[in-house]
Amino acid sequence: MNTSVQKIETIDMHTGGEPLRIVLSGFPELDEQTVLAVRDKLKENYDHLRKAIMWEPRGHRDMYGLLRVQAEREDSAFGVIFMHNEGYSTMCGHATIAIGKAAIELGWIKEIEEPTTTFNIDAPCGQLTVTSKLVEGKVQEVSFENVPSFYVGTYKTQFEHFGEITYDLAYGGAFYAYADIDQFGLHITPEHSFDLISLGKRLKQHVIQTNTEIAHPSQKELSFLYGCIFREAHKDDGVHSKNVCIFADGELDRSPTGSGVSGRAAILHAKGALSLNKEIKINSIVDSQMTVEISRTVDYHGMTAIIPVVTGSAFFTGKHEFWLDPKDQLGKGFLL
Repeated sequence: MNTSVQKIETIDMHTGGEPLRIVLSGFPELDEQTVLAVRDKLKENYDHLRKAIMWEPRGHRDMYGLLRVQAEREDSAFGVIFMHNEGYSTMCGHATIAIGKAAIELGWIKEIEEPTTTFNIDAPCGQLTVTSKLVEGKVQEVSFENVPSFYVGTYKTQFEHFGEITYDLAYGGAFYAYADIDQFGLHITPEHSFDLISLGKRLKQHVIQTNTEIAHPSQKELSFLYGCIFREAHKDDGVHSKNVCIFADGELDRSPTGSGVSGRAAILHAKGALSLNKEIKINSIVDSQMTVEISRTVDYHGMTAIIPVVTGSAFFTGKHEFWLDPKDQLGKGFLL
């Protein structure tokens, strides 16, 4: 093998069907003081590595990734950078659930207790508290306490040939526009996935262009619309509803979306439909499931926010040693 070939090692997982590629080696070790600063340096100088493992031929349009970095806070075990087809996100619930399993079973957390082990991680949106539930050293389920999440408002807008539609805007570590899918004559099923992606991309751009209230109260870097989430009632009485999130550049989340259900909990609480410590179940387009409950409310920069706790399960799917040959132009990454 050519000695100029660069190697990147990964472990692959999924949470509720949504993939996660965790980088074990091959990326540079950056010593910036904050996770956001690390993310900025990656964007400026090493984005070709993200493209190489997220994009084809090693990945695909719906691939998702995570890089472990040094902790920002003294009481955090490590920091995380989230990546996808478009760039880098501020928060990711399915990745947080997966890393809650990987950190235990790959030995990143040295002090393990059963039945639960709790630790903190630093994400671009803030500190997350992760609780892994173990049986004989194996993680069965992971919960995380998210950053303060809040409802912004409900809006009516004229959208394409659909006429007037209604959507909610909320933050759960990232900003999402939430709309009931019946306004568009579709259903949250795999058969409608391509239509959902197209609709989500168009609605996202419409909301960005027409809504001036996508603003984080303390961090300008977080003030952008990450995606659109479509909602639908679920036929099972034990399930609250279904979610499908179209985020980044048209990625469709196979899971219910951990940051997305956090924002949904904030919306429901603000409208009097979800009280503290009441758990609800939300399913995805492939009927994988996450639960969410509100542990407490907090004053967050003068507004009322909730602290959501999201729970789900993740699984390992394999490992890779990727080879990046500088002579391979297509190997640098592309998307169709």
